[in-house]
Amino acid sequence: MTNYDLAPDEIGRISAAALAARPAPGRFLSIVVSPDEPLADVGRTVERQVFEATFGNDAAVMASEYGPYEDRSRFFVVLDRRLGRPAGVVRVIEDDGPQVKTIVDAPAHIGVPVAEISAFHGLTGRVWDFATVAVLPEYRGRSSLAVSSLLYRTFLLAGKRAGVRHVVAMLDRGAWRNIRLLGVPVAQMAGSGPFTYLGSAENRAVHIDFRFIEPAIARQAVQLRRRGRPIVGTLPGRGLRKLLIRRVAAGISRRVSTGKGLDTHILIA
Repeated sequence: MTNYDLAPDEIGRISAAALAARPAPGRFLSIVVSPDEPLADVGRTVERQVFEATFGNDAAVMASEYGPYEDRSRFFVVLDRRLGRPAGVVRVIEDDGPQVKTIVDAPAHIGVPVAEISAFHGLTGRVWDFATVAVLPEYRGRSSLAVSSLLYRTFLLAGKRAGVRHVVAMLDRGAWRNIRLLGVPVAQMAGSGPFTYLGSAENRAVHIDFRFIEPAIARQAVQLRRRGRPIVGTLPGRGLRKLLIRRVAAGISRRVSTGKGLDTHILIA
């Protein structure tokens, strides 16, 4: 039975056991787990904590929304070896076709039926729904660069191994901004626009061709390093702050596309 509300001591016990069983260098470790592993409930609890604080989605809402997809979920859980606790998580839902949460939910919001969405994007082969991404508040800022980069890189490596063809997602405004600045070639689903969804006032249903993600991120890294070159997305800030953000963003895109400094901290069973 799934659990979105593990007690802190249980989170610590499961995290410590997972780290002890997987010796690896560095502070952070990203682990891919199946839905029935104890570490998956750690991931679910992190999801609920972040989504409840941000959107008001408590354990009951999370269980209702994601329960139908639990058996097709994978979790990428980043653990902090120094503190013996989770830092962030991504959930993907997989299907050989369009029966994933984003596509099932989208018609009610964008006015396009599943069959037309599927035809519009050619949804044949393995589809991954980038269903949730959650980083705990303590790991935002400088630490979040390492945690988020590990989560994105884990997604690329695991997706390659699984033979993913299409990626779909529901992205709130912040996730939309971050994914685009990373360089991901994201398109709004079937030409749709923003809408409200599960507490998010500005949400987008999106589609991405998995084959093009890694090379697009690599191009973004190059463009970000060359001042004045056009980039995907928008850099926040002005003047020196904007230049500093551009430099940091270039480094993130380079590491995610190449795996430099990241791949040794990722374990995929």
